Amino acid sequence: MCTAISYKTRNHYFGRNLDMDCSFGEDVVIMPRSFPFTYRYAQRPEESYALIGTAIIRDGVPLFYDATNEKGLSMAGLNFVGNAVFYPLSDEKTNIAPFELIPWILTRCADVKEAEALLLETNIAHIDFSSALPVAQLHWMISDEKGSLVLECTKEGMQIYDNPLGVLTNNPPFPMQMFCLNNFMCLTNQPPVNSFCKSLDLKEYSHGMGAIGLPGDSSSSSRFVRAAFNKMNSVYQNSEQKRVSQFFHILGSVSQLRGAVQLKGGAYEYTVYTSCCNTRKGIYYYTTYDNSTIRSVDMHEVDLDSEELTVTLME
Repeated sequence: MCTAISYKTRNHYFGRNLDMDCSFGEDVVIMPRSFPFTYRYAQRPEESYALIGTAIIRDGVPLFYDATNEKGLSMAGLNFVGNAVFYPLSDEKTNIAPFELIPWILTRCADVKEAEALLLETNIAHIDFSSALPVAQLHWMISDEKGSLVLECTKEGMQIYDNPLGVLTNNPPFPMQMFCLNNFMCLTNQPPVNSFCKSLDLKEYSHGMGAIGLPGDSSSSSRFVRAAFNKMNSVYQNSEQKRVSQFFHILGSVSQLRGAVQLKGGAYEYTVYTSCCNTRKGIYYYTTYDNSTIRSVDMHEVDLDSEELTVTLME
């Protein structure tokens, strides 16, 4: 399970929590413009944008969980188990495997509008990376500093939704998540007003009572509401350090403690890492479960015309 947010202040920030029961050896990876990424059924474009994000590398191929390109377009894949459906190969559209989708979009598109146009020409096909790495059931959030989209592939077909919140978790499908916000329209960051019974002398006895009813559990629907409430009420300050800190606090409000969510088989889900990318500057910040120090990698400190990946161990 995971949570992703897009956060516009004086700069634009994009990032996510990765919630799993273990780490798979994720690292911060910079994929330069000339890296020879090979698609199973598509041609690599002659000119590509460089990107930075978190990935695992298998057989020399970076498998990105989330990334931002040098133009400021960002994308993250989140679990969508039970709803995600990918499709047979098509003769009418470009066939892209789910594990190829982040590079496919981010190497070619400068903004959300270009990403949407490319997606309409793309068939997200049911293609395994290998027998050891079958297709993951995912949906995606795509953002720039002007807006966000959610991409979901289901049995009804590929759907692209405008995302005015810039928030995504897992299940249920995005339209249902948005509809459920109607249940929480009375919540406020302001002191509550007695509308229960005017004849009773009901008084506020604690700060924060305007948000009583805000879900506190770790389910994806509850994290969606909580992340949206906290993000939309977030007040940022005018320094990079404080804006980045605020971003991590927003995602920290929906992070998972090892032991609080037990899975079948006895494993525990926890927030493996949290990321935050300044999309204008190409600086990728991150923390891990066992190291809460915010560390950073600047994509512009390496040769973006190289053919080699740059890997920073996420320790």
